[in-house]
Formats: sequence, structure tokens, C-alpha cells
Amino acid sequence: MAATDSSVMFEPIAHVERYLDAFFDARPLPRNLRAAVKYAVFGPGKRLRPLLVVRACEAVGGKIVQALPPAAAIEMIHCFSLVHDDLPAMDDDDLRRGRPTLHKHTNEAMAILAGDALMGLAFEIVATQIADPAVSRQVLHELAIGTNDMINGQVYDTLPDFDASVTPIERLRTIHRNKTGALIRCSCRMGAIVGGAASGAALEAVSDYADAIGLMFQVVDDLLDVTQTTEHLGKAANKDADKGKLTYPGLIGIDASRAEVARLQKAAHAALDRLAAPRDGTRHLRELCDMMAVRTK
Repeated sequence: MAATDSSVMFEPIAHVERYLDAFFDARPLPRNLRAAVKYAVFGPGKRLRPLLVVRACEAVGGKIVQALPPAAAIEMIHCFSLVHDDLPAMDDDDLRRGRPTLHKHTNEAMAILAGDALMGLAFEIVATQIADPAVSRQVLHELAIGTNDMINGQVYDTLPDFDASVTPIERLRTIHRNKTGALIRCSCRMGAIVGGAASGAALEAVSDYADAIGLMFQVVDDLLDVTQTTEHLGKAANKDADKGKLTYPGLIGIDASRAEVARLQKAAHAALDRLAAPRDGTRHLRELCDMMAVRTK
């Protein structure tokens, strides 16, 4: 991808960040809580989920202004999950996005409260900033499902309670589809809904695309954990293996994991082929899929 195309691809991120910043400044919050949520949200990051909201909205004929409330909401939910995931009771990480994690930057109590606040604020922004009540209700429903399934994934990952008959690869897919895939699916579906595809074939195609890239994203993450350094990733490397967690490379090997990435990449493109929109309308979603397949951090 050319550098100019890449810059166009990520243009919506600046709009989402300005929207979030204005929302935080307008919402009455204790100063230290406002500083904590901004630290959690505005650190270096891919902003993949809000970008998917915007690009899915555009793929079904919508405009970026329609996508801003759910795009902001999903980034808050994602950041809330990272803040809590980093806590000593969970993954106990000191580094996130190349900086101290929030509980190291402030303290554990503030990290817990900031994460709680981000989850509540995410639902507030959808409930108050989407004018059409029917659309708002549907987006809130998607956001609730995505958030709760992501939390299910955290439980599957950190406090697993699977039946003995569930194979290791089935357990791993369940973890990934929930812990990572749920918010990616939610992002794409919310974008399509606010863009006008509240049901039908277009929403189904976007959902299938999201399911493919959601699992692909985590398989790539598993690969990066064993092939990249802590300095490159901006977070601890090899931590999954060190903690005995299930990973794709650990179960099927690096080469087979890379083949799975290629299979899921192809499936994502096939899902977009079913959209009635011109191929140019899905260009950004296709490019995002391809970038995710070859990312190095």
C-alpha cells in the first residue's frame, strides 16, 4: 500500500479522537478521573475498532458523522478492557502501548475506577448522541452484546471452566472469538447499522467479514507474541507461553498458524464480495483486512 493511501485510510481516526476529547471535556468528571481516562484512551494505539466502525458505515453508504458516536464508544470499551486486563489480578502488566499501564501511572484504585467510567461513558455517548431512537436502541444492543461477550472471553482466558470434552483448539477459538472477536464484530455491525444497514444481506455480509478478521487478528497476535520482541511490540512478549495459555502457534505451530491467517483473510474478502456496494465502496475494509494480516505489532 502506498503511503498516500495509508494516510487516507487512517484519516477518520483524527475525527474520532477530537470527538472523544470534546466529549470528555464537556462531561462533568473529577479532574483526576478525566486525566486517567484520557491517559487510557489517547495513548499510542491502532484505533482499529473505531476505524472499522467508520469504514463499515461507509461501505453500506453512510457518512463519518453518523459513525462517530459508536466509533467513540467502542474505543472506550476497548480501552476499559485493556486497563482492567493489565491489573495485577488479571494479566499483571507494567507496559501497554509502550508506556506504563494505567495502574502503574496512577494506582490500582484509579485504574479500576477509570475502566468502570469508560464502560459507562461508552453507553452514555451512544444513548445521547444518536438522534434516531430506533438506531440508538439497536446500537446499544450491539454494544451490550459485544461488551459482555468480550468479558466472557476474559473469563474463558483467565478463569476457564470448559467441559472436559471441549478440545484445546475449540477452547482457543472460543477464547479468541469472544475476547478479541466480539468487539471487532460489534464495531463492524454498529457501523453498518448507523450507515443504514439495520438488517438483511448487507449486515450479514459485514458480520461475516468481521468474524473472519476478528479471529485473524488474534491469530496474528499469537504469532507476534512468539516472533517479536518486547521493545518492538510495546508490551511484554512471550507472556502467553510464559503463563501456559493456549495459543495458535503453541497448538498447531507457526507455519500452520500463518496458513490460518491466509485462510481467514480470503474469507473476509469473500464476505465483502457479497455486498451490493461497488467494490470501491469496500476498498478500505479490504485494505484494513490485508494490513491486519501482515502487521508486525
